[in-house]
Formats: sequence, structure tokens, C-alpha cells
Amino acid sequence: MRIGVDLGGTNVRVGLVDEGRIVRLISEPCKSDRPEGEVVAHIVSLIEQVIVPRVTHIGIGVPSVVDAARGIVYNVTGIPSWQEVHLKEMLEAHFGIPVHVNNDCNCFAMGVCRYGEAQGFRDVVCVALGTGVGAGVVIGNKLYCGCNTGAGEIGSIPYLDRDYEYYCSSRFFVGRGTTGKEAFERAVAGDPDALKLWEEFGRHVGRLVMLILYAYDPEAIVFGGSISHAFDFFSEAMHAELAKFPYARTVERVRIRCSKIENIGLLGASACHE
Repeated sequence: MRIGVDLGGTNVRVGLVDEGRIVRLISEPCKSDRPEGEVVAHIVSLIEQVIVPRVTHIGIGVPSVVDAARGIVYNVTGIPSWQEVHLKEMLEAHFGIPVHVNNDCNCFAMGVCRYGEAQGFRDVVCVALGTGVGAGVVIGNKLYCGCNTGAGEIGSIPYLDRDYEYYCSSRFFVGRGTTGKEAFERAVAGDPDALKLWEEFGRHVGRLVMLILYAYDPEAIVFGGSISHAFDFFSEAMHAELAKFPYARTVERVRIRCSKIENIGLLGASACHE
């Protein structure tokens, strides 16, 4: 059995995982405005509520740059007090079992490839579309993190007058005076202005997919994150943009899917040592 932790600036989720199933789950608001030690103590308290003697290790996904080998977390998005946290060392000293720390998008990719929609593919890019844009990259069935677990930070690549994150995340909708949630609800109700907004969003996502095809040429691309729930509203525009890609066979062969499994990042965190 394993413990998976999905840490975000808004919530922290801790689950007891047995053979790919979450058998107990706790989710609480993250104490993101508190000092480093209080946030760590909160995570420890949640783990203590689900841990059992048969747990062999703990895996944690964090929205930040991570030294995965040493388990050091740097500059966590949404938790200002976490500038350099030796999380692996702290938790191993407390629990006495191995702890593995990785970027949250890498954990998402691990979950999708091991338990979700990317099973059976060797080369996959898993893209989280939400508050920001990030990706986990799997090459030859192995997670590729890069030197600083930054191999999937595609949202920060310059695009138009800003970057891909601005145009392919919730920031796109905020910049147009709404939110992703509101735009989705309006689209469901048939609001033509909202539908046009999702069409424009889809064109930007199509260009993001082109970037992924140029850089990685994967067998599959799997979307996750809150914005991916609106896939039906932007997929047509995305595919129309992809029709402009110069290598038609590449577009024909790539499989583009959305992750439907709840807490897939937590499941991936529990498996991130493998």
C-alpha cells in the first residue's frame, strides 16, 4: 500500500492507495498563507490520518520546481513561504519510510500512463489545463523530467504577446472579463458569445498541440485539469487549427484524449517512485 499526496495552493489531498485504488481520501484547504513549518505540519497530520502499517512509501506531487533525487521543493506556486523545502528529508525523518517528491504535472502523467487513458502508449505528453498550463512527458514508458523537473513547462514558452499559459489556461477567460467556469456554464446554456470564446480558446490550444508535436512527436496527448472538462466546446476549433500542421500523417496518428479519472494526480504521486 502507498500514500499519495496532491499538494496545491488551494487544497491538499492525501489518499491511501491499494493496487491503483484510493481506499481512503482526505481533502482540506491548504494553509498556503502560513509559514513553511505549519504547512509541512498540516501535511504530516493528514498523512497520519490515513497511514497504516502496510504502507511502503509516500509520493507527493507539488506545483513547483523539484530536485526529485533529493526531494527538495523550490518556489511552490501558491505557497509563498515554500522557497526551499527539504520535504523528503523532513517526512522520512517523521515516518521512517521512503518519500518521493515530484512536480504535480509529472505525477499527473504517471497516473494517466499507469492507470488512465494513456495505458498502452510508450510516448505520451499529458497536459494540465487549469489555473496554468503544464505538462508531464513520458518517453519510452519512462517519465522524462529534465534536470530540474522542468521538461514539461510548456506554458512558459513565449507565444504571441505573452506565453502559452496566458492563452491556454483560465487566464484566457479572466483576460476577457469572465472565468472558465462561467464561460463553460454559459456555453452549456447555448450562449453564442461564450461558444465563440471557446472557439477562440480552441485555436490557441491547437497551436499548443502543434508545439508539442514539433518538440516531442508523441503517440498520444492527454488533457487534464479543470479546463479540460470543456473539451467538447473547444475540440473542433483545436482540430481545425491542427489541420494547418505541415506533417499531416503526424496529426492523423496522434491520439488526443481527456483524462476522466478523479484524483489521477494523486494516484500518479503514489506511483512516482516506479
